[in-house]
Amino acid sequence: MKAYRQLIFAQLRLFGRNRQVLFWSLVFPIFFMVMLGTFFGNGDSLSLSVSVIDQDLTTSSKALVSSMKQQSILKVTESTDLEAAIKDLKHGDRQLVVVVPKGYENAVNAKSSSIQGSKLTVYYDEMSQTTNQIGLPIISQLVDGISKQIVGYTPVITIQAQGVQSLKLKYIDFLVPGIVAMMIMNNNLNGVAGQIASWRERGILRRLQSTPLHPGTFIAAQITARLLLNGAQAIIVLLIASLIFGTQVNGSWTFLLMFVVLGTLTFMSIGFIIAALTKTPESAGPIAGFVSFPMLFLGGVFFPIKNMPDWLQPVVNLLPISHLSTVLRQIMNVGASFADVWREAALLGGWMLVAFLIASLTFKWE
Repeated sequence: MKAYRQLIFAQLRLFGRNRQVLFWSLVFPIFFMVMLGTFFGNGDSLSLSVSVIDQDLTTSSKALVSSMKQQSILKVTESTDLEAAIKDLKHGDRQLVVVVPKGYENAVNAKSSSIQGSKLTVYYDEMSQTTNQIGLPIISQLVDGISKQIVGYTPVITIQAQGVQSLKLKYIDFLVPGIVAMMIMNNNLNGVAGQIASWRERGILRRLQSTPLHPGTFIAAQITARLLLNGAQAIIVLLIASLIFGTQVNGSWTFLLMFVVLGTLTFMSIGFIIAALTKTPESAGPIAGFVSFPMLFLGGVFFPIKNMPDWLQPVVNLLPISHLSTVLRQIMNVGASFADVWREAALLGGWMLVAFLIASLTFKWE
């Protein structure tokens, strides 16, 4: 037990003295989170930039422009230069250009669609799905509503709207659990592989093997030290996210830390496998990167898994980080219980057991 405690303290001191390890394992994820959260943290709101060219300049046309400005999703800018507005549209600085033609008020007063000025021209980017699916229908509904008011049309069938309050989640609420999952993966998969390969090359493992130290004690101390480190890092990241962006843990902290432990054990086991397959520390880094880099972008860290192509879904659903990031989000954002996330827990546990078995069979002291 004494050797076990001493190894834990020695490993934690190594972490503390290595400034590069501290930077890449803690400071960099926090910096990354703050940077993305600052730029995209409130990215849940959608708005379309619209230029309106009012060629009629009448009371009716001004009322139409005012109606557009009342639509919160439209950021309306009035302009008189159609050519410049279309140029901005081509460059992506505008999503829509609406031209109110001369004679618009005459068409409104005549209540006729055959009079010149009754047709609004809307320029849009035909390659933009957002404009096609959201922007054009909004303009069409707005104009249709004005037409119905003009002719006094009263609909026979109506709808009764009943609002249901949903979770008001921002991108930062999606991002923070992903950053924690990414940190756990990098610290353990990349960190273990590089450290064990380095110790093997320097003969440290061989000297430890020649002492009365039991291998199980050494491995248990490594696991404990990294569990303490990852738990502390996860708490620090979550507290900073809460202070800066107002994120919160809606579920149980204990439950959340349980999955931090499970994720740590899973990626540590994978790291031990990579350490067993590599002969030098120089080769451990690229191999660990080859394994972790695809998971970083396919595991739902930065982008929702459901938005990925259908043919890729079976592969994504097998990755351990996808289940770790999913379960952390469920606990933090929804307050999920074990009954809600037992599938993710089972898959992570399966990864941990299989990886640990392979690591135990392939691990070499020399």
